[in-house]
Parts: sequence; C-alpha cells; structure tokens
Amino acid sequence: MGIRGLGQAREWGAAHPGAVDAGIALLVQAAVTMPFVVPRPPELPPATWTAYGLTTLTVLPLVWRRRAPMAVLLAVVAASALYRLAVEGPGQPLPYQGLVCVYTIAVLSPPWKRLTAAALLLVAVPVSVWLNTRSARELTFSLFVFGAAYVLGRLTDARQRAHLVEAERAAARERARIAREMHDILSHAVSLMIVQAEAGPVAVRKAPERAEAAFEAISATGRDAMGQLRRMLGVLREEDAGDGRSPQPDLDGLPALLDRVRAGGLDVRYEVSGPVAGVPAPLAATAYRIVQEALTNTVRHARARTATVRVGRSGGLLTVLVRDDGRGPASPGAGPAGHGLTGIRERAAAHGGTAAVGPGPDGTGFEVRAELPVPSGTEVGT
Repeated sequence: MGIRGLGQAREWGAAHPGAVDAGIALLVQAAVTMPFVVPRPPELPPATWTAYGLTTLTVLPLVWRRRAPMAVLLAVVAASALYRLAVEGPGQPLPYQGLVCVYTIAVLSPPWKRLTAAALLLVAVPVSVWLNTRSARELTFSLFVFGAAYVLGRLTDARQRAHLVEAERAAARERARIAREMHDILSHAVSLMIVQAEAGPVAVRKAPERAEAAFEAISATGRDAMGQLRRMLGVLREEDAGDGRSPQPDLDGLPALLDRVRAGGLDVRYEVSGPVAGVPAPLAATAYRIVQEALTNTVRHARARTATVRVGRSGGLLTVLVRDDGRGPASPGAGPAGHGLTGIRERAAAHGGTAAVGPGPDGTGFEVRAELPVPSGTEVGT
C-alpha cells in the first residue's frame, strides 16, 4: 500500500471509529483464541468452552474503548481476574486486551486518568504475575510491554496534535491567501469603477463621446472582476482542485490589466526586459498581483497623471517596479494605502523576496519595487 493508500485508510478510519474498534476487538479475539486451538500437553487439563467464554468476555469491552477507556480497562481487569480465579484455562503469551486499553488511555485520556490507570496497573500486574508464575522475569516483561504501550500512545497523541496544529496553520495561510486575492480583485475593480463613475457626469456635460467610453470601461471592469471571482469561487468548490491555487493570473495578463487602468484616465507605460516568459506560474501570479495592487493604490490615492510599470528578469531575480508621478504618501490628504502594501510585502516574502515602497527617486510620486528570486533550474523562456 502506497502513501496515498495509507492516507485514504486513515481518513476512512477517522470517519468510522466504531468499525475500527470492532475490527481491533476481532483481531484480539483471534489472538487469544490461539492457545485454545493449539493442542495442550497431556498433563494439563483440556480447554473448556467456559474458559473460552470468559476469554471472550475480556475482549468484548474493547468495542467501547474510545467512549470510556477507563471503564473498559476496569472491565478487562475484572474479567481477567475472574478468568484467572474461576477456571483452569490456557494462559496467553501477551496481555493483548490490557495493552490496547493502556494505549487508548495514553492517547485519549487527560493526565489524571492516565495516572489512575498507571496506579491500577502497578497493583494488577504484580498480582497477576503472583497468581501465574511468581517470577521476576515475567514481572519485568509485563511492566516493559505495558510501559511500551503507554509510550506508543503518548507518541501517537503528540503526532496527532502536531498534525492538527499544522492543519490549522495551513488553513490560516489559505484564508490569508484568499483574503489577499479577494482584496486585490475587488479593490482594483471598485477603484477603477469609482474613478470612471466620478468622471462620468463631467464627461456627459462637456464631452459626451467620453461619457460613453467611461460607461464602457465601468462595464468591462465589472465583468472582469465578476469573471475572476467566479473562477476563484469555482475552484474553491471543486473537491479535486489540488491546492486551490489555479486558475491564477500571469504576466501575459498585464497588458489587459494596464488597458483597463488606462481607460480610467491614467497614462501607464509598460516595459519588459529579460526572459520573463519562463517565470514559474506561482511567481508570475504574484508579480501580476503586485502590479495590480500598486496601480490600485495609485488610482485611489495618488492623483497621478502617469505611471510606469517595469518587469524584468536578470539571472535568478525577477524585479517588479511600479512608479507614478502623484503626490506620494506624505502629501496632505493622500490617505493611507490600507492593507494593499502589507499584502504586497506578504506576497513577496512568500517567495523569499522583498518589497520596498516609498517616494520616487527624485522625492516625488510613489514607487513600489519588489525583487522575487526565481527558483534555480527554471527554464528560461524566449
């Protein structure tokens, strides 16, 4: 069975705990049946159905081991004592029922119940050895196997807790990723639509031909945003959607993005240098979102007339630069950029890169610069 098969088996077991416990009880029953079917030496009395029935009575409580592990341990100890005192039946090479109980208590029970179980066994095990062989060898071996079952249970509990923590962290990372995607899509679209809507009444009075273009730009921006949201929600609904990260925008989508921004009145120049066609899809999607968010901030806050977008690849580094000639973040009334700049830094950091924001090189305007390492071995496009 491969790793995939083991994962499916674990998922099935987690969904059907009762069936798993019944299977464990049947397996233990098969193990304790062996001494009854193997011929006994002539000097020993033959095994009886009464003895076998009492043996089964020690196994039956294991079906409820998860629901009440301490009660199951007490029932097993009591049934085992009755078997030992009331009948002359075959002995068992291992205390299978007790080992299953100890393992279950170590995995599921709080500390005080684990201490109670340990105290009970420290009494029950020596008594059982005294009634059986009264040998130090058997006592040592019994204490060892019970201790091993307890340690295995605690290790299982620690592994399960680690998996749960990692699953929670992964869920938190995915929620943050989806929030960034939703923010980028909606913030960009709404910002452009607001700019066009505010310019519409003026255009209707002074340049009717521009008003029609403004309304067309609003419609196109809205349709594009709805399309992206539908694709994202469709991926989230898919049961076999992999890691849920596709479809994603890429660098080929930047010209269309810039056209929508230009329709809002901002003159955007686009420059590409280096073999950017070979950039991996996740990295290309990050570069697209960084450009989108930077231009959204420009449209919302900068009151800029022109902006420049540069995407270049040199060796193992992809550089994304967005610069405008607006009033900059320190100008009166500029307003904060919200969560967008934080999202840009988070996107860059997720790929081991960096993002710097601040005034342009001559102290005017605003600049966003991100440097993203390209994984080694990535094929260079043409």
